[in-house]
Amino acid sequence: MPFAYASFHGDFLTGKTLLVGCPKLDDIGVYKSKFTEILKNNDIKSINYVRMEVPCCGGMTGAIKAAIAGSGKDVPFEEHIISIKGERLT
Repeated sequence: MPFAYASFHGDFLTGKTLLVGCPKLDDIGVYKSKFTEILKNNDIKSINYVRMEVPCCGGMTGAIKAAIAGSGKDVPFEEHIISIKGERLT
């Protein structure tokens, strides 16, 4: 995302840990499983998912929400969408 949205680091990464994935090219079930384990075994304060507006990136939203539910924890989740022109939509 930093290549499409110049303010990515300042707007989203300060004080955060970054995970990168592609639901179109990778097995989304593996992401869900890994996210669930990360949430279960760590004190995660919140999740900010930054994605492109293209439909395939929306697949990760469901995996993250399922992982939160599967972890048994109440972790705040925010989704931010960047346009294909590099504009912040949400």
